[in-house]
Amino acid sequence: MRVEVMLEDVLILAREGFAEVNAVLGLLVAAVAALIMRKWARLPVIAAGAVLVHLGLEVLAPVIAESGGFRLPPLLELHYWRSAAVLLVGYLIVIGILYAIKRVVIKS
Repeated sequence: MRVEVMLEDVLILAREGFAEVNAVLGLLVAAVAALIMRKWARLPVIAAGAVLVHLGLEVLAPVIAESGGFRLPPLLELHYWRSAAVLLVGYLIVIGILYAIKRVVIKS
């Protein structure tokens, strides 16, 4: 019974992560990350870097659009780190899919 609950939690996390990355910003970051990636072994590092870029762009978006000032993200709040973990899972999935497509297209 406990394994089923853990598996359900993992699937919920994966679904939320994929939904979060499946937006314009997430897909652009994932596409660039998949183009940069050279080996499957680099997927966790590339996904972590994509999360950092995503979070940085979210913080800098108001500054770039000149609609607001620079504000630090809520680093001491648990929901911020949970959303970063969701992004990481989402980027692992999306970058993996895009890299697999890249490998198939390049080998053909």
